[in-house]
Amino acid sequence: MMVAKTNLISRRTAQRFPQSAISAVGSVKIKLLLFSCFLFTLIVLASRTPSFFGWEHQNIPSPDRTSRQGYTLLINTWKRYDLLKQSISHYTRCPGLDSIHIVWSEPDPPSDPLLKFLNHVVKANAGAGRKIELAFDINEEDSLNNRFKEIKNPRTDAVFSIDDDIIFPCSSVEFAFSVWQSAPDTMVGFVPRIHLIDQLKENKESYIYGGWWPVWWTGTYSMILSKASFFHRKYLRLYTNEMPASLKEYVKRNRNCEDIAMSFLVANATGAAPIWAKGKIYEIGSSGISSLGGHSNKRTECINRFVSEFGRMPLVPTTVKAVDSRGTWFW
Repeated sequence: MMVAKTNLISRRTAQRFPQSAISAVGSVKIKLLLFSCFLFTLIVLASRTPSFFGWEHQNIPSPDRTSRQGYTLLINTWKRYDLLKQSISHYTRCPGLDSIHIVWSEPDPPSDPLLKFLNHVVKANAGAGRKIELAFDINEEDSLNNRFKEIKNPRTDAVFSIDDDIIFPCSSVEFAFSVWQSAPDTMVGFVPRIHLIDQLKENKESYIYGGWWPVWWTGTYSMILSKASFFHRKYLRLYTNEMPASLKEYVKRNRNCEDIAMSFLVANATGAAPIWAKGKIYEIGSSGISSLGGHSNKRTECINRFVSEFGRMPLVPTTVKAVDSRGTWFW
């Protein structure tokens, strides 16, 4: 009798909760589990973004101005006054900027309207309690070597060398500066290039200049162009006083390769590779000498000439790239 009663209860339970209802309950549990996993994933991804921890990539605290821990903007220009104005107007907003040196190699001195405009921009963008030095380094002769002349009484150790026709966001500049502070003896910048062994020559000491595409394809570089790079002020002294006169004359005559010469100089002094920092570049001017025909061939000639003068190949290939993880989800 007890067995019969138990079977009766089981049949009634089955009638009260049909199989479809049991399946529906299981489906709801699965959906809740999947939704929980999805929500957890969103929280994890959100925690990787700068704003989650209160980090704002654009809001970079100003350095201690009394310790002169900022950097000097060394900007090369030639009769492109609108570009110069635009560049100075931009970089004076960067919090780490301490001083500006404009490399001036034109036959006529800066005009009064240009001086008035730049001084006004510097004062307006610096804000209260911050004084940015503005100086024109006047040169009697027109030579690409002028951009690396020694600065007398510089206010900072760090030099940010830049051309007047490209602009980087202040966040990128400040990040590259922080990378340079961790390795102040090497070059840190945004435009990498590479030297390649010329496989067609029996002499393995023959090299080819590699532009952006070889860098992109191999993930390797050995030079950082001085059109957008940080380096220590001591290399300006070395370039001015210890770079072989024959090489400086070669650069002046060919109007090319002063940036490669600086890369050779730093690598020869340190034995270290440069560091490529990730940054967004905005070109605000027309194409320069790099767009002219035979540019790569001329720079290949420069590399082999420099190797001959230095007595060896000092450039060090590397695959390292500095990336600001605060602005990157996956790293």
